[in-house]
Amino acid sequence: MAAYLCGVKNRFAFQPRYFLFWLAYFILAKAFFVAYHWDQTQALPGTTVAGIFGYGLRLDAAATAYMCAAPFFLFVVSSLAGPRFPLEKAVRFFTTALGIIVGMLTIADLELYSAWGFRLDATPLQYLSTPQEMAASAGSAPVVTLLALLGLLLRLGWFLYKKVVGPLPALPPAFGRGRATLAGLLYLALLVVPMRGGVQQIPVNQSDVYFSDRPYANHAAVNVPWNVVNSLRMQNAGPNPYQFLPDSTATRLTQQLYAPTGPDTVSLLQTTRPNVLFIILESFTGKLVGHLGGERGVTPTLDSLSQVGVSFRNLYAAGDRSQKGLVALLSGYPNQPTTSIIKSPRKTEQLPHLARVLRGQGYSTAYYHGGELAFANMKSYLVTAGYERFTERADFARRDQNSKWGAHDHVLLTRMLRELPRQRAPFFVTAFTLSSHEPFDVPMPTRFPGESEAAQFRNSVYYTDHVLGQFLRQASRQPWWANTLVVLVADHGHHQPGNTPNHAPAKFRIPLLLTGGALKPAVRGRSIATYGSQTDVPATLLNQLQLPATGFSWSRDLLAPSPPAWPGGAAFYCFTDGFGVATPAGTVTFDNVARREIKRTGKPTKAQLELGEAYEQTSFADYLKK
Repeated sequence: MAAYLCGVKNRFAFQPRYFLFWLAYFILAKAFFVAYHWDQTQALPGTTVAGIFGYGLRLDAAATAYMCAAPFFLFVVSSLAGPRFPLEKAVRFFTTALGIIVGMLTIADLELYSAWGFRLDATPLQYLSTPQEMAASAGSAPVVTLLALLGLLLRLGWFLYKKVVGPLPALPPAFGRGRATLAGLLYLALLVVPMRGGVQQIPVNQSDVYFSDRPYANHAAVNVPWNVVNSLRMQNAGPNPYQFLPDSTATRLTQQLYAPTGPDTVSLLQTTRPNVLFIILESFTGKLVGHLGGERGVTPTLDSLSQVGVSFRNLYAAGDRSQKGLVALLSGYPNQPTTSIIKSPRKTEQLPHLARVLRGQGYSTAYYHGGELAFANMKSYLVTAGYERFTERADFARRDQNSKWGAHDHVLLTRMLRELPRQRAPFFVTAFTLSSHEPFDVPMPTRFPGESEAAQFRNSVYYTDHVLGQFLRQASRQPWWANTLVVLVADHGHHQPGNTPNHAPAKFRIPLLLTGGALKPAVRGRSIATYGSQTDVPATLLNQLQLPATGFSWSRDLLAPSPPAWPGGAAFYCFTDGFGVATPAGTVTFDNVARREIKRTGKPTKAQLELGEAYEQTSFADYLKK
């Protein structure tokens, strides 16, 4: 009798033990995260570190419940089928497969968080169509260390499984299958409670584990598999999750930023129809640009151009990825906090575009990039924009594809120098550099010693700045130069040097320089202090060309008087699940999930935060409608 009761007890303890195994595995994965990012973890109070595990338990339990659903169902099936059903083998196979997937997500998240500043979600899926570029992007990651950590995590997971779950005892012959099935169904039904995070009306979500005023602590509490699946489930079809204010109030506050203010305060150009050479510089952060107050000696070309061109000192990237920068710069359209409009060709078809506008004015158009245009769905956006000719990785000789991304910047710029004399004038030519992207393997002697990511990044930025200088010097001797405006601007900033937090304004401040023979001599060396965003570049350019910018409703002219409500201008930027607003008064950053401020610098007003809330609400509503 004792053996019978023990068998029944062990049999029906399997489901709770299996639940505890997955819960322990997720806690172990969380421990890997806080250990890997120990430099940030040790800066937290002990109670906050404990809170990472305590508050994160709800999402861990929710993810655990989803992991248990299939094995619990198999348990019910085996109770009906009897001993001939290979339950233990099926559960072990399922657990092994999911354990490996969870382990790989966990380890990938360790390094991606260092680079991106947010936990792993569905973002990497944007790059699946270009595996070579994905590999190149990961080129600077400590692959050997990460593989060793993956092996350790899987080994510890297997140890947990053997200790917590163990072998599955067979159902005692005297115990009826009906009763066994009923008990299994009861356990299966109970999974609904942890799946929802409790019995409350609203199911658990990411905000339920946000407990601290330290963004890192909140991020560390998130369960990665849950986050990935949840981001896949979110289709951004509405309702608007960023509903801070009444719609009428949000619209009124946002429109204050775009109120008409009169003609430009300065005319930069000697002609209304110059060629426009629009060069987008990969990851050029203001932290490495000397004339913006950054480190000296990394961008001597840009710094010298600021003395003979027009420099905008307070321009901010709209977002933190290349595809987001493209849309902001070329369409003047705001970024979205957890997605990108470039993922939806149906939506991007409705965006305005500089290439389309200028082509309608008789400009010839071309786009140059040394890498794959299919990366992150950029090509569909650019084709819709109306560029007549594309040059990308496949168009370069094999020997010239000397970067993991494709053709290095000196190869790209040399080709442009050769082909621009044949480009029909006036032309609008866009070029996007790539060598200052990870893994920073530039073809030049080391300028800044050291093996750190920051040192390698400095070297790559210096290389691109150097070959850009060579290109511009040779271009200035060409006949087309005298009637050409060159726009130099970054696609986004970078967390290096200094491992800047994801929300910090220093990560988003970038250079914008105008140079070329088309500039009036009187404006050379001019510095513009107005605060603005990448989204403001189209209106600024078009107004200088004396062309209407009315189609670019999210773009304002940085050379016109500032809006009365915002003297000195304002710049909005967004990062994953948050935003920042920069003005001459200072900067305020906000966490959308926790619904509270992250940090203030200077003395921003309450109205500045309300502007950010209104801007995010109205811009995302506009995105949903497209």
